[in-house]
Amino acid sequence: MSTSTGSLGAFSISVSVKDLKASITFYQALGFVCFAEPPGSNYAIMKNGNALVGLFQGMFTGNILTFNPGWDDNAKLIEGFTDVREIQKSLKEKQISLVSEAAEETTGPASLMLTDPDGNMILIDQHV
Repeated sequence: MSTSTGSLGAFSISVSVKDLKASITFYQALGFVCFAEPPGSNYAIMKNGNALVGLFQGMFTGNILTFNPGWDDNAKLIEGFTDVREIQKSLKEKQISLVSEAAEETTGPASLMLTDPDGNMILIDQHV
């Protein structure tokens, strides 16, 4: 059994959509509510219980598994969370290749990206 990288925080799937409004309407029909849709943005975060789906129009290609260290599924701060740079260090120690990295000498918001063995993109995106 391998050692843990620590809690990855809230989980969501980030979905690339062609028509944001149509996608919002579709997910609302499934029982999701619009949790966040900043004015003038081309994305919305949909929520159903603790399930989160981010809808992103024109921001990236494909879909991304997203984790937010420091946040729960209501975007509330988790005390004592594992910093993205610690997660990154653990992944590197396990010889996991990273697509992008957080600057190790910084603090606060940062992110890293990697792919799983099947090519699925994973974003670990810390906002705090």
